[in-house]
Amino acid sequence: MLTYTRAQGVKTVFLEESFNKAAEEVKVLKEKPNQTEMGDLYGLYKQATVGDINTERPGFFDFTGKAKWDAWDARKGLSKEEAMAEYVALVEELKKKYGI
Repeated sequence: MLTYTRAQGVKTVFLEESFNKAAEEVKVLKEKPNQTEMGDLYGLYKQATVGDINTERPGFFDFTGKAKWDAWDARKGLSKEEAMAEYVALVEELKKKYGI
């Protein structure tokens, strides 16, 4: 049986704080990330905040909706913590690339 330790709790709180900070920082990048990066951000954010995708894929003519759905679906199976950590790492890369 798994037990929840104080260290795990502290680690989770730190990760959530880092994730929330990254979600705010990405809004003020000097340049908008490209479409691939935006898709990665969206998919990781949704996986971290909602979990595995829980909706049907949008219709044929909803190109934006399908791109978002695909980006989220690509992260299926990642835990909340894994998705948060990947999101934070991606935002750090984007801050270096685009500035803040």
